[in-house]
Amino acid sequence: MDWVRGEVVGHGSFGKVNLVIPKKQSTQFIPSMVVKSSGVSHSASLVNEKKVFDELNGCSEIVRCFGESYSFENGEKLYNLLLEYVSGGSLAEKLKKSENHKLSEFEVSGYTKGILSGLQYVHKIGYVHCDIKLQNILVGEDGKVKIADFGLAKSVGIKKDDDLRCELRGTPLYMSPEMITGGEQGTPADIWALGCVVAEMIAGVPAYRFSNVTELLMAIGVKNQLPQIPEELSEEGKDFLNKCFVKDPAKRWTAEMLLKHPFVVNHDTVTFNEEIKSGVPSISPKCPFDFPDWVSDDYAQSSITCSITFLPSPENQERLNLSSGDWSTSPGERLRGLVTEFRPESEWCSADDWVTVK
Repeated sequence: MDWVRGEVVGHGSFGKVNLVIPKKQSTQFIPSMVVKSSGVSHSASLVNEKKVFDELNGCSEIVRCFGESYSFENGEKLYNLLLEYVSGGSLAEKLKKSENHKLSEFEVSGYTKGILSGLQYVHKIGYVHCDIKLQNILVGEDGKVKIADFGLAKSVGIKKDDDLRCELRGTPLYMSPEMITGGEQGTPADIWALGCVVAEMIAGVPAYRFSNVTELLMAIGVKNQLPQIPEELSEEGKDFLNKCFVKDPAKRWTAEMLLKHPFVVNHDTVTFNEEIKSGVPSISPKCPFDFPDWVSDDYAQSSITCSITFLPSPENQERLNLSSGDWSTSPGERLRGLVTEFRPESEWCSADDWVTVK
């Protein structure tokens, strides 16, 4: 299909997302699509995303992929990934536009149920998303959620080369203890991140609030500090989060188990969908006080909106014995080495103007 790059409709982990406009009208149904692009020389994340999407067919809670293509734009060869357009935007955008930047527990329960359904499928196929957060959960006009951005996803149990084995993939605010202290990133890490998402939707602020990445990672990995569970959450909701925030990943509840938890089982899906379509949300009691706004420009915006991979420098790698897989150094020393080495992936090369793609 020949197409042109339309207006910018959002931002992914590494850059802008554009609408796809077919060059020719067709009698066949053409679904609404967006395109994510990067220069071929630094398209590893998008190529990985396409590979993962090839395995994840048939789940309504996951964004669909319609294929890949190459194009020459502004003198550069680009790799393009064509994806389903979800017009409702992300949960991050919905939270920002909502009253007091919070969602009702009824809404949160509905969205959580959908996310869990998608994660159950992803984990069953044998993948870990590695970057579950509000920005990567999209909402359709019907209120149904779709998990997006699989650029950092990886297969469960696949060992990396020595120089990559200890990397951390994801966003600091949503990282689990085992990821930070031991480089472990299995399916339980997605569940921990989901818990952080639920807490943030209820409270209107992240489950962790620190002024910089170092304090955040030290609190999670060394001080064993758990995310804050919102006081206004029901007892069922608090119990749900307690099942997500179990420090031992082997004892943390799975997506399949959480789908049977009363917090989501008792959710009235029919009523939820009707209210989303009508634009009239359910009313639930609000907390009698508001949390102060959390200014996150330093790292929540720059580092968190860009999914990052932590890679220790050669000096720190030698000091921490990472290349040999030796984890005998203390978590504190390991984290001090990691937090000095942020390496965000290259940004997508996509212009705001329309570009004809051949």
